[in-house]
Amino acid sequence: MRACIGGKLFSPCAPDRSLGHRRCSSVLRDAPPMPMSSTPAPDAATLTQDDIRSWPKAELHCHLDGSVRLETMLDLAQQQGKMSVLPADSVEGLRDELRQVEASGTLEAYLAWFDYTIPLLQTEAALRRTAYELAADNAAENVRYLEVRYSPILHVESDLSLEAVNDAVIEGLRRAEADFDITTSLIVCGLRDRFESASMRLAELAVEYQHEGVVAFDLAGGEAGNPPKGHLHAFYRARNNLLNLTIHAGEAWGPDSIRQALFYCGAHRIGHGISLRKDPELMQYFADHRIPLEICPTSNVDTQAVPSLEAHPIETYVRSNIPVTVNTDNRLFSRTSVTKELWRVHQHCNLEARHLREIALNGFRYAFLPHQQKQDLLRSVTDDFPLAETAETPLW
Repeated sequence: MRACIGGKLFSPCAPDRSLGHRRCSSVLRDAPPMPMSSTPAPDAATLTQDDIRSWPKAELHCHLDGSVRLETMLDLAQQQGKMSVLPADSVEGLRDELRQVEASGTLEAYLAWFDYTIPLLQTEAALRRTAYELAADNAAENVRYLEVRYSPILHVESDLSLEAVNDAVIEGLRRAEADFDITTSLIVCGLRDRFESASMRLAELAVEYQHEGVVAFDLAGGEAGNPPKGHLHAFYRARNNLLNLTIHAGEAWGPDSIRQALFYCGAHRIGHGISLRKDPELMQYFADHRIPLEICPTSNVDTQAVPSLEAHPIETYVRSNIPVTVNTDNRLFSRTSVTKELWRVHQHCNLEARHLREIALNGFRYAFLPHQQKQDLLRSVTDDFPLAETAETPLW
């Protein structure tokens, strides 16, 4: 069997590693529009950021090493004698320095900012603390369900084993669950710029922990020149052991990257998916097969996947009946929260309160949880949700 990618024909096992913005808010002709009422929802004009903060929410795309508190960065650097790692020696100085993340311009430049956090996360204590604080920060804005993702292979510079790294993160999350009203899960990431053997080892680790907190396997890192199919066997190992799969795709490359993630690697969700809008037939496939997108609006602007929030395709996706979730990606580097992300798409992306309700609930509908646990959680948050069903509420 062969697939057409980037204008070339490839077999699924071919060694070739190549891969083949303006505002797009109108409904594509090939995708049926979402039913819209002729007048705004009664609460649309009065919705506030505090309202959204009070909503029960889920976060499905959040990187541990991109979501460290500024105070914790400084504290860890002082404790570990690594102040030279940081670009400033005060919280305010760090805050000012990290504002430059907005000018990253490319995904690769954005990823370089992780050089300030990863060296500080090389001990079990640091990993436990960071995981705990991340869950606590989410719980503080009424995030009821959190999926944290990271690549354990980045945290072994001080000779920790991959298992010790993973145990520390899971312990931090479990402690947070005991202290706050939040449920957490862990996603292990392969790295697309590493050899597939490294991804295979990480997939094996994910399988080893699939009944101890790990719910999925992912592929992250610089997208250009590093197609998903280069890690095909790692995804086969994860899929063959019944793990959930999500893949960063269509963030810094075209829809052919998304096709590979789906049809070569078997992804159940797609991280970002900005370039999906360039492929109307694939958009329709997402809508028909209920494949969710993990959208991270502020991060997408920071990496220049889109030039501005106003140019973001999230409205196109919502009105084309594609399941959309809104997430932070990196709370530290994008200086954001789930509340802020939902508020920003409401302010800048032509989405009303009734759309935000479904986006928020999608975070629970498409969580990587066992069916009954997901249903119980969804019933609970739906009962607590302050907005009633609308024409946009899907039938299940």
